[in-house]
Amino acid sequence: MTLPSDFPAPPRYGRRSVADVMSSAAAALGVPGLTNTLGLPKAQRYVVVLVDGLGSQLLNEYSGYAPTLRKAQSLGELDAAFPTTTSVSLSSLGTGLTPGQHGMLGYDVVDPAQDRVVNMLGQWSPQIHPEDWQPHRTVFNRAEESVDTVTVSKPRFENSELTRASLRGGRFKGADGVFARTAAALEELREGKRALVYFYWDELDKIGHSKGWRSDTWLQALEELDSAIKRLVQKLPANTHVILTADHGMVDVAPEHRYDASAVPGLLDGVRHTAGEPRAVQLHADTDTDPADIAARWQDHFGDDVWVATREDLATGGYFGSDPNPAVLERAGQVWVLGKEPVAIYDVSRQGSKPLNMVGQHGSLTDAERLIPALLW
Repeated sequence: MTLPSDFPAPPRYGRRSVADVMSSAAAALGVPGLTNTLGLPKAQRYVVVLVDGLGSQLLNEYSGYAPTLRKAQSLGELDAAFPTTTSVSLSSLGTGLTPGQHGMLGYDVVDPAQDRVVNMLGQWSPQIHPEDWQPHRTVFNRAEESVDTVTVSKPRFENSELTRASLRGGRFKGADGVFARTAAALEELREGKRALVYFYWDELDKIGHSKGWRSDTWLQALEELDSAIKRLVQKLPANTHVILTADHGMVDVAPEHRYDASAVPGLLDGVRHTAGEPRAVQLHADTDTDPADIAARWQDHFGDDVWVATREDLATGGYFGSDPNPAVLERAGQVWVLGKEPVAIYDVSRQGSKPLNMVGQHGSLTDAERLIPALLW
């Protein structure tokens, strides 16, 4: 099969993507071997702020609640990695690589060696070692040889599998509260060293999933983020820049548009594993099943609410990058079902019914999910 005529273009890896942010900041600090693709100004210190879930469309709609972000210098919109989810974009940010190289291809993916689904945000099986799953040197690994390199995040992320796989290197400074993290970042900057500081902020994404990005709680969290960033940029030492971006955006999905694929007779016939996200479902076919039959069946059932694509078409089209590793692609489903409209598709037989309560979702290639800000102070 071929990609639908209205299928969105692939992410602009190597030009205008989340994979170019950390490497550009490191290059602007003078770290050798990295390219300043985004043309960031040279400095002695850079703080890279990653706000989980802050898509450009969300920020633009509610910019009145975020005056500090609104007044920042905009470097234009960037693309999240594909699929548009945290484990994938954070890995591209941390390594400077495309998903087809770093191998983090979804919220959960299939480990071909074990023939089982593994969640990339936690609870990896003991048989998978993060440093082997993602063996490439990170930007932090390369930067720590030249500049002080620090991650400021919640303590529980220090030794997580995702950190070990894609964000390893440098020192880790744990702080739980949002303002405690801001204080920790400023404390590191006051050392006066040439430094690359990574500052992770996950509150908006969590609230978006549980209550939706149009909720009052989400707006309060946006205001809190803006206040913390204001405090950070007002107290920066000389010759220091802050660049803020995100890993993906989000769409709110109404309860009546959250579907259970396992409740539809015959829909999962020939499907060995379901994986991915509710808006980027990955289907792994049984050995005696033609993936094209699965693709046709899912397209027929969900119609214009979704785009359906094969792994081969996505790989050829550059959605995993220009030169994906064939061994890495074995982790991806042979068929991908991506939300075009605000729908979410679950496999309750595998996931249970609890995820059906989630409001905010992401993973697909709509502008609301893929476009992310790049703001500079």
